[in-house]
Amino acid sequence: MVSAAAKSDLVAQRTADALRQSEALLEGHFVLSSGRHAGRYVQCARMLQYPELAAAVCQDLAEQIRQQSQQTKPFDVVLGPAMGAVTFAYELARALGVRGLFAERNPEGGFLLRRGFQIQADERVLVAEDVVTTGKSAGEVISMLQTMGVSQISAASIVNRSGKSEPFAEIPYFRCLDLEVPSWEAGDCPLCADSNVGPAVKPGSRPGL
Repeated sequence: MVSAAAKSDLVAQRTADALRQSEALLEGHFVLSSGRHAGRYVQCARMLQYPELAAAVCQDLAEQIRQQSQQTKPFDVVLGPAMGAVTFAYELARALGVRGLFAERNPEGGFLLRRGFQIQADERVLVAEDVVTTGKSAGEVISMLQTMGVSQISAASIVNRSGKSEPFAEIPYFRCLDLEVPSWEAGDCPLCADSNVGPAVKPGSRPGL
């Protein structure tokens, strides 16, 4: 019988393979959303563009969620922050056999539900974010749900690079892969001092990223 730890390691390995296969693990010189600099960046959109890879990763994560929660259907809806988590939330919802929704930025701050989407206060909601670094976007969606009176909230991601096992404090958290990516304040970045490395770019700010 395969242990839970062995299964988790296998999921992590398969996820890493899918990210490498789709060239979603980028090497270079990047400015993260926090303003810090790093030499690696995870662009899950590159992996999610391939339906077969997205389905396999989300099936692995869904099975892991079922095993850890010890429930066949632990959630009623999966909710992702737009735009980055729309595809991931939908595919994870399909793997779990539940509704898949997305929340959109509120011009006044935070997130809100549009397009006629509704979540009832007694529903069990899984907030999905493809990569958790600071957890800011997912955290804002969690706050929105709490304001709506939803109390049964968990979170999930493909990659956890927050450096924390529980980045959302008391909110249960599931993920496929923990990934350490060293980062530095801009003034301390060794890549900036390396003449062989180009200037730092924000992922998505140049063609191909």
